[in-house]
Amino acid sequence: MSRIRGTRTRPRVLIIVQNLPVPFDRRVWLECQTLTEAGYDVTVICPTGDGTWEERVVDGVRIVPYRAYAPGGSAVGFALEYAYSFLATARIALRERRAGAFDVVQACNPPDIFWPLARWLRRRDGSRFVFDHHDLCPELYVSRFADGPRVLHRALLRLERETFRAADRVASTNESYAAVATGRGGVLQESVTVVRTGPDPNRLRRREALPELRRGREHLVAYLGVMGPQDGVDIALRAADVIINSMGRRDISFTLMGAGDCHADLVSERNRLGLQDFVEMPGRVPDETVAEVLSTADVGLSPDPLNPLNDVSTMNKTMEYMSFGLPVVAFDLTETRVSAQDAARYVEPNDVTAYARAVVDLVDDATARTAMGRRGRELVEKHLAWQHQQVGYLALYDELVGRAGQRLGRDLSIHTSTSTPDTSGSGTPKRSETSTARETVGHLSATEA
Repeated sequence: MSRIRGTRTRPRVLIIVQNLPVPFDRRVWLECQTLTEAGYDVTVICPTGDGTWEERVVDGVRIVPYRAYAPGGSAVGFALEYAYSFLATARIALRERRAGAFDVVQACNPPDIFWPLARWLRRRDGSRFVFDHHDLCPELYVSRFADGPRVLHRALLRLERETFRAADRVASTNESYAAVATGRGGVLQESVTVVRTGPDPNRLRRREALPELRRGREHLVAYLGVMGPQDGVDIALRAADVIINSMGRRDISFTLMGAGDCHADLVSERNRLGLQDFVEMPGRVPDETVAEVLSTADVGLSPDPLNPLNDVSTMNKTMEYMSFGLPVVAFDLTETRVSAQDAARYVEPNDVTAYARAVVDLVDDATARTAMGRRGRELVEKHLAWQHQQVGYLALYDELVGRAGQRLGRDLSIHTSTSTPDTSGSGTPKRSETSTARETVGHLSATEA
């Protein structure tokens, strides 16, 4: 039996995030805004990050952080991190529950570890459980630790299976992930909703170019996203080496924005290749810088290599390039084609030389760039934007709490909130009609899905 629930008019939601602080996790932040504007009372538990140390309320969303603990990038290190995160999250959840039972608990992966807490809250309070399916953790493990112990892979499959079994509803980021949920997860098809992490075209849109960002050259090529082992930034660097040192193109500058486990090693590799004058790697950057660079660039890079995870994952950076009207060069991956369609130039997976040639070909073809950029922007505006994706997400919640057809708040089909977290690290939300809602400036999960 739930406590205090009968005295409230706003359904209470608990959202659990482990791998990123909020509001820096852009997908989760969009979900929070959608729920809050629809009349839900939202509390988020997440780790701390730069400038996000204190409990606070941001745009009506209560954010309760715990001190982050990340002992290292090994398999054992991740196990320790996840055990610590589960205990820290459970402690805060039980404390927050004193104010009243949660109607819905949402856990976002990775990792797939919060189902025991969700089950306990269901038994104790009748809380429903939504699994926000961001990643395929077994595939992520194989992609990062190809030679790792198979027992850990089996354990991840078991944790994933238990999460699916515990969930009342699953929100998957694309059709491939939804197929995993209904396949090896055994979830009924009617209990799975595809909710893509669509960009907001009202904020992520091309503005006036700043020629100085090309650093004295004619063209600029950009990357925005996580820099982890499976993200392909090493491929982008090797492609830049081919373009500059092998093909002799001295008219192209590169700006690779983002942070992650591999950033320091990638900077060292850039220096070893002698690319310091051509390739800028500033790490995590503010929203304004992201908008300026992507508005000036000629091509956006999605160098994610083919592996079991990337092939079925939706890369948010690809859709965000498209929102800026920026043509994309990507390897030919299943879900990348679904998202980008003819707004991208596709290359045989993991072929560095072919990737370099595709970048140069697109840089040299202004007509193709313009057509592809226009097509990408059209796909975002008509299909991929969050204003379209949030409809299914909100319907999922309304059904669980018995509010279907009883919309509170504003008409969410035109959701255009101007609140944007400051990814520069201040932790203070910025408000600007032209600021960009960033998900990836060094903060995303491994797949960005």
